[in-house]
Amino acid sequence: MKKLLTVFLLATGMIFAQFSVGVHIGPMPRVRVEHQSRRPNARSVWVTGHWDVVNARYAWHPGYWTEPPYDGAIWYAPTHDGNLYHDGYWKGRDGRVEHDSGKHRY
Repeated sequence: MKKLLTVFLLATGMIFAQFSVGVHIGPMPRVRVEHQSRRPNARSVWVTGHWDVVNARYAWHPGYWTEPPYDGAIWYAPTHDGNLYHDGYWKGRDGRVEHDSGKHRY
């Protein structure tokens, strides 16, 4: 009975586990140098320009000012681990929020 309960708890945990998905399209091009404009308000955070994946190709996404999804959230830029591309995201005490470049852009 204990074995059955253990297997059930492990299976349930795997169903609700968070995982990251990467896209294999080759190494990212070089980062572009950009001018950071004036901060529009005290709550705004600068998101540095970065390469996004669009239709299985890299597309440059210029830097922009935005407001975090909640107080204390920190921006983690997209990365390429040498094999896979991983999207940028916000993360803090209230959890992870996926990147949405179309929201709150200045």
